[in-house]
Amino acid sequence: MEKDNIEQVFRKFTDLNVLVLGDAMVDNYLWGKVDRVSPEAPIPIVTVTKQENRLGGAGNVSLNIQALGATPFLVSVIGNDEKGRVFSELMEENQLTSEGIFVEESRMTTIKTRIISGGQQISRVDQEISTLIKPELEQEIFKKITEIIDQYQIHIIIFVDYDKGVITPGLIKNVIDLAKAKNIFTVADPKNRNFNNYERVDLFKPNFKEFKEGLKLEIEKTDMQELKVISEAFKKEKQIGLLFITLSELGVFLTNGVKQNYYPAEIRDIADVSGAGDTVVAAASLCLAAGLPIPFMAQLSNLAGGLVCEKLGVVPIDLKQLKKEAKKIQIY
Repeated sequence: MEKDNIEQVFRKFTDLNVLVLGDAMVDNYLWGKVDRVSPEAPIPIVTVTKQENRLGGAGNVSLNIQALGATPFLVSVIGNDEKGRVFSELMEENQLTSEGIFVEESRMTTIKTRIISGGQQISRVDQEISTLIKPELEQEIFKKITEIIDQYQIHIIIFVDYDKGVITPGLIKNVIDLAKAKNIFTVADPKNRNFNNYERVDLFKPNFKEFKEGLKLEIEKTDMQELKVISEAFKKEKQIGLLFITLSELGVFLTNGVKQNYYPAEIRDIADVSGAGDTVVAAASLCLAAGLPIPFMAQLSNLAGGLVCEKLGVVPIDLKQLKKEAKKIQIY
């Protein structure tokens, strides 16, 4: 694609409004140094030199949507706790609207604490409640989604499912029904619990591990022929528009029912794969909403995911860098 056309693509993104529904969280980072081993157990002692909080999960997808030039509307649930207040502050700092954020007394804000030393993740500690939200809250969330759709011109809805309980089977069905009635695209980034509930979505984006576990398969990542057969059957059964499977270091596989394509990954210096899936689904969703060709969607989102892997920790895509790299390679 010509350089001028790349600029036109990103200009298209600025006209898009995106509703992001799912599990938002706080990513907490403890940066430090290791110079001794604990006398209590054979584990390193990390002397913390810096602490940082970032938006994670559906929050990070929203940041990626924003970084790519579109406008996100995040709908999620946090707890009435300290990290919930941190989450709200991060939303404000990043100029994201909190009108779709519900504060639930009976739940806690999901926190992932990563301990990093010497450019490597030493450990991760998760604090969460992963039970499904109560039916009353589910109804309130659906009402809010309806209000946002009525108030703003929403072009696409992304289900960001981290299995933390915000996305219920009932919410999936009701939102997809509403989207179909309103001619709004739907995208699902699934996890195991709801894997088989995303019928009729326009784009379904599992990674290979999620696809394999969701269908209880025994298949090698390199077996493209078998992947093609299984993915076609799953796509037909679930009436999915486009199935987009990320294969980490191998690239991405797509099928739209007419053609199946494999796109290898761009070679990158991988520092941390955390959050790469968030970037991929954000880029792919905007390409879908903008009506861009499937090969372009695959290659741009593949490139964007690779670029964030060069950074330590969960970070949104750097638009300037993405544009620069996209102009270097031949994107069709």
